[in-house]
Amino acid sequence: MPHKLKIFLNIFISLLIISGIIYARLQISKGFDYQDSNFAFFWLAGKMTIDGENPYDETTYIANHEKYGIKWQPNRIFPYPLPLAILCIPLGFFSMGAAYTIWQIVSMLFIVISIYLLLNLTNNEAAKRLLIPIFLAMIFFGPGYLTLHTGAVGAFALLFLMLAVILLEKENFILAGILLSLTMLKPPQGLTILLLAGLWFLIKRNWKAIIGIGIGGILLFIIGLIQDPQWIQKFLGASDAVMDRTQGVHSNVWAFSYLICNGESPCFTFLGAALSLSLLGGAGYLLWKNQAWSSWEAMNLIIPIGFVSTIYLWAYDQITFVIPIVWIAGTLVQKSKSYLYSFLFLILLILVSFYALVQQAMTDKDLWSLGTTILVLLFLFIASKMKTKLAIDKLSPSA
Repeated sequence: MPHKLKIFLNIFISLLIISGIIYARLQISKGFDYQDSNFAFFWLAGKMTIDGENPYDETTYIANHEKYGIKWQPNRIFPYPLPLAILCIPLGFFSMGAAYTIWQIVSMLFIVISIYLLLNLTNNEAAKRLLIPIFLAMIFFGPGYLTLHTGAVGAFALLFLMLAVILLEKENFILAGILLSLTMLKPPQGLTILLLAGLWFLIKRNWKAIIGIGIGGILLFIIGLIQDPQWIQKFLGASDAVMDRTQGVHSNVWAFSYLICNGESPCFTFLGAALSLSLLGGAGYLLWKNQAWSSWEAMNLIIPIGFVSTIYLWAYDQITFVIPIVWIAGTLVQKSKSYLYSFLFLILLILVSFYALVQQAMTDKDLWSLGTTILVLLFLFIASKMKTKLAIDKLSPSA
C-alpha cells in the first residue's frame, strides 16, 4: 500500500472513530435537564451580553431566569468573573437546548485536540497511537463525564493550559503567560496555578512569561471594568455566597479541614491555611530542585497541587488533569515499550474517578475526588522514576 494512502486511511479511520465516540456521548446526555444546571448560567450570561444587559445586575439577572425557564436560581448575579460572559457570547446565539449540544461537541473537540497536540510534543510514535484510547478514557473519566453532562466550561481552562504548555516549550513566553492568566476566569483555579507557575518562572528567570501573565491580568481587569465598573466588588460578594453554602464538600485540604474542625473558626482557617501552604511550599521546593524539568513536566505538578490546595473547586475542574494524564500515559509507553501499563493506568483512573462521581451523586459531597488527584500524583512519580526498557531490536547479541 502506498505510504500516502496509508496515512490517509489512518487519518480517516481515526476521525471516524472519534466522530462515533462524540455521537455516542451525545446520546448519553439526551434527556438531561440543562435548565437545572450550571450550563444555564453560562448560556444566560452570553445571551444577556448579546442583548446589552449586565449579568451582574441582580434584578435583570433574576428576571431572565424566569423569562427563559431556568429552574435553578442559587445566585443573585452571574457567579463567575464578568469577562467570562464574553466567552459565553457564542452560546447565546442559539436556543439553550441547541447551545447545550453544541457546547458538548466543542468541549469534546477541545479535549481531543489537547490530547493530540500534547502527544505530538512527545516525539514518540508509539505514544502518538494513544490518541483514541486516551480520548475514550477521558470521555468516561469522572471529571470529563461530569464536564460534558453539566455543560461546565472547564474545557476552556484545559485549552488555555494546553496551549500555554506548547507555547512555553516553543519559547513563546509572553503569549504563554497571557494564556495562563486566563485561568483567572475561575479565580480559585487560576490563583494557585499562577502562584506556582509564577514561582517556576522566577526560578527559571523567565521574565517574559511573568510579563505575559501581567498583561493578561490587566486585560481581564479592563474588560470587566468596561462591562461594569464595580465588577470586582460584585464578584467577590457572589463568591462569598457560593463558599458559604458549599463549605466542606470539595476534594481539597480546606474542605477536609472544615470537616475535621466541625466548621469552627479559627481551627478551620488555621488548619486549612497550614495544609494549603505546606502543599504549595512542597511543590515549590520540587520545582526549585528539578529546574531541568520541561515546562510540561512542571505543569504536571502544578495542576493537581493547585487543585487540591485551593479554597474550592469541583470534580469537573479536574478536566485539566488531561495534561498530566497524557504525559503519564505517553511516558509509560515510551519507557516500558508496552501499552499495558498505560491502559492499566487509564482503567484505574476511570474506576477511581467514577466511584468519586457516584459518591458525589449520593452524598452531595465531592470528597472522594481527592483520590483522583492522589492517583495522578502517584503515577507521575511512578512514570518519572521508571527506568527505560531497551527495545528488543536494540538488545546486545549476548542478551
